[in-house]
Amino acid sequence: MTGTAIEGEARARDGVTLSYTRHPAPEDAPRIAFVHSLALDRSLWSGVTAALEGQAEMVTYDARGHGRSGRPAGPYSTDQFADDLADLLDHLGWTETVVAGCSMGGCVAQAFAAGYADRTRAALFIDTTAWYGPTAPEDWAGRAAAAGEKGLDSLIPFQLTRWFGDAFRAAEPELMERLTGIFTANDVACYEATCAMLGAADLRASAPRIPHPAAVLVGEDDKATPPAMAEALAGLIGDGPATVVRGTRHLTPLENPAVVVDALTGLVRRSDTAGSRS
Repeated sequence: MTGTAIEGEARARDGVTLSYTRHPAPEDAPRIAFVHSLALDRSLWSGVTAALEGQAEMVTYDARGHGRSGRPAGPYSTDQFADDLADLLDHLGWTETVVAGCSMGGCVAQAFAAGYADRTRAALFIDTTAWYGPTAPEDWAGRAAAAGEKGLDSLIPFQLTRWFGDAFRAAEPELMERLTGIFTANDVACYEATCAMLGAADLRASAPRIPHPAAVLVGEDDKATPPAMAEALAGLIGDGPATVVRGTRHLTPLENPAVVVDALTGLVRRSDTAGSRS
């Protein structure tokens, strides 16, 4: 079945509502689940899903505490977010999926691929890391405190320059305005809980359990999760080096969706080949 995207709601195992968009495709098409970055929503993937329309059955969704999904009190964990994705797949009737995640979503995708390896056909990790480093708890606590004390709107100048290079920001004023609206509509307590989750996240030990094929992409100008972090993640996974995307910063799915589409297409092709040999 193909056609117009379908909006829906699923329930996580603890009752939290997960709001999603499903993009139908022919029955034999691959299935791809997308996990967005911190304080944004499923629209992060709009350019990617538009390019793959009809070629894959896709689901984008708002993580708990984000967008139109439920906003329960923390604490949060990457394992909990991975369980949410598994519950969404159960609701959709998907036994397996290609999973793609960006930034925070990349951490969630790592937790899902390692914890639900039997449901992971392939995995793509974009502008992300297995570990933010020894000062991560303090660094993320500082960002959460700034939001609590000054409001989320006070973080917008930092966020926009963190996400995109100068030329892209200048060329896309409407996108910058839309992302600003999404970011500032977040619940501060949920934002703080998600920051604490990322500060505590250490996925290095489970990364070798991530099934192949898997790939890592990173913007060459990414200051949040620099290429060195991507290379470290790729080394832990053991399925080839990270791909550095020229001319992008921290949100490659928006700044260069074509390279994400190419990576996903390649992963699907590799998973088909691996399946035919098994």
